Amino acid sequence: MDLQLAGKRAVVTGASRGIGLAVARALAGEGVAVAMVARGAESLQAAATALSHELSDGLSDGLSHELGDSSAAGTGRARVVAIPADTTDDASVRAMAARAVELLGGVDILVNSAARPASAGPAAGLADVTDDALRAELESKVLGYLRCARALAPGMVERGWGRIVNISGLNARWAGSLVGSVRNVAVSAMTKNMADELGPHGVNVTVVHPGYTVTERTPGMLSERAAERGVSADEVAAEFARATGIGRLVTAEEVADVVTFLASPRSVAINGDAVAAGGGQRGPIHY
Repeated sequence: MDLQLAGKRAVVTGASRGIGLAVARALAGEGVAVAMVARGAESLQAAATALSHELSDGLSDGLSHELGDSSAAGTGRARVVAIPADTTDDASVRAMAARAVELLGGVDILVNSAARPASAGPAAGLADVTDDALRAELESKVLGYLRCARALAPGMVERGWGRIVNISGLNARWAGSLVGSVRNVAVSAMTKNMADELGPHGVNVTVVHPGYTVTERTPGMLSERAAERGVSADEVAAEFARATGIGRLVTAEEVADVVTFLASPRSVAINGDAVAAGGGQRGPIHY
């Protein structure tokens, strides 16, 4: 299936690692010009440079990947650019959006993935949840996503087409982490409100809920959980795998496949909805 993404232009936040990096790779592989955004300038530049070289080596059939090149976008050439920004700061987000438009010639797709990673340790109980812990999550994941959409959606509306995909998480459907559930449910509610407002203008907005996902953080997370419980990391990994309908953890690349479809013109039938990408939760029926 041709996803009809060649020549589109995307901003992906949280793109220096994990799911964000996998999404940037997948989109660029489909011919999308990608602005990779993250707070750490050094790690972001390293990721963008590596991805640019990877794509150039693997797709040498006329695709060009040029960091920092502001030549015309939308010509079918896949390119990767790095734009450091802090999504907890509105001025930084607006400067990032302006820079992305300058480098790419416009932005058709926004994938919001910049958020504080979920804790690998046990969730805090009610008595131990602090105001600041919740504020930090809302500031980065909820308001951060809002800021990026607010800065980039007007251009999509003006052109009559766009896609916004918000990466949230299955804590929106699972109890056990008050802070994790609140931040992810809030992203879902924000997504639906955006979708109802922007959908009639050709801009679809969706939310993706990954579960435990294999990224570069996974070995450390498994080791930490194992140490807390006095078991092996393999035993913890097996427990996570048994909790999924496919019998294993989903990878960041597999989540990125879902996001890439939602970012494409082919996804027009999906707007305002949540798409789970955790390998299927055993037991409960979600409808």
